Amino acid sequence: MWLKNRSFIHIALVAFVAGIMFMSGCLTVKELGWPDKEPKTSLNIPGNLANAQDTALPGVGPDLVAKTVDKTGPAVVKIETIRTSQEEIRDPFFNDPFFRQFFGDSPRRPREERGLGSGFIYSPEGYIITNEHVINGANSIDVIIQGFKEPLPAKVVGADFDLDLAVIKVQAGKPLLTLKTGDSNKVKVGNWVIAIGNPFGLDHTVTVGVISAKGRPISVENRSYKNLLQTDASINPGNSGGPLLNLNGEVVGINTAVAQAQGIGFAIPINTAKSILPDLIKKGKIIRPWLGVQLQALSQEIAGYLGLDNNQGALIVGVIAGSPAASAGLRQGDVIVKINNRKINNPDDLIEVIKETKIGQKVTLIIYRQGEMKTVSLTISEKPPY
Repeated sequence: MWLKNRSFIHIALVAFVAGIMFMSGCLTVKELGWPDKEPKTSLNIPGNLANAQDTALPGVGPDLVAKTVDKTGPAVVKIETIRTSQEEIRDPFFNDPFFRQFFGDSPRRPREERGLGSGFIYSPEGYIITNEHVINGANSIDVIIQGFKEPLPAKVVGADFDLDLAVIKVQAGKPLLTLKTGDSNKVKVGNWVIAIGNPFGLDHTVTVGVISAKGRPISVENRSYKNLLQTDASINPGNSGGPLLNLNGEVVGINTAVAQAQGIGFAIPINTAKSILPDLIKKGKIIRPWLGVQLQALSQEIAGYLGLDNNQGALIVGVIAGSPAASAGLRQGDVIVKINNRKINNPDDLIEVIKETKIGQKVTLIIYRQGEMKTVSLTISEKPPY
């Protein structure tokens, strides 16, 4: 009897445990969101989104980056420069005014400063694009190109301080592999990019990131940049002048500057370079039309003080001697409101119009001066060198 009861109890206990396990399993399935049978409804996804997972990133990954680098890397160059200056020899004997009046100033000795940068080959004939600050003041420039046993000496063909762009040229004795330039206007925030260069002298270093922002203005030492591409692809000293590439291997930017914060680098849009390269190669400089005024935006307070009803226009805060503006009699305090019947809302509007004007072309300005509108005509000239 006891055995029968024990068997019954055993069977009941097993059934109870099995029931608990079944219920636990059901709860677990529900909690994890797993369906216990085919769903009765389906999501209505638009066709362009439904296929996104299948088509958005075909082939994008390490292999595509590696293929792009293999294709473009040989056209990226390392630039080594030497700048020679005279260094004063410090000697207490010569620092004494009594001895200096007899023996003169302290003797000097030559001092060499070596620099590193990057660049990329623009044409088979050996034209190479880089930053102006890479070659500025260099007494000698050597270019290291893959496939050449020795560095090739280079000469500066043209350079522009304001845009921080330069073209140098090597005599390679044979056509060189070049990089294709893309369209930086089509670059979007979030697009993948590849930076190739020589940071800290480490040849052909490759970093990958995205376009973080566009149109960034920054100031570095004595330079002011406008409309830069911002990227989180690592850019360090030595990367300057190297290419920023899209995944098609096209140059969309020229690596230029790095912020002190990690993950923030900047590049000059390639379209900026393409617009001025013909002048740099043929003339050695950029020919800029010039009005010869220093401008400031009008605030409501200044506009009210001058007697204007609104703050639209470009306020002249300085006139450069010998400039077209000076010859035409423009003065500090004048407000330019129109040029060739085009309304000027701010200084940038005027600057853009001047950029589009040819040297030697006459323009008509409408200016506001001491409560009156006046018409002034002048001829745009070439901006003089610094």
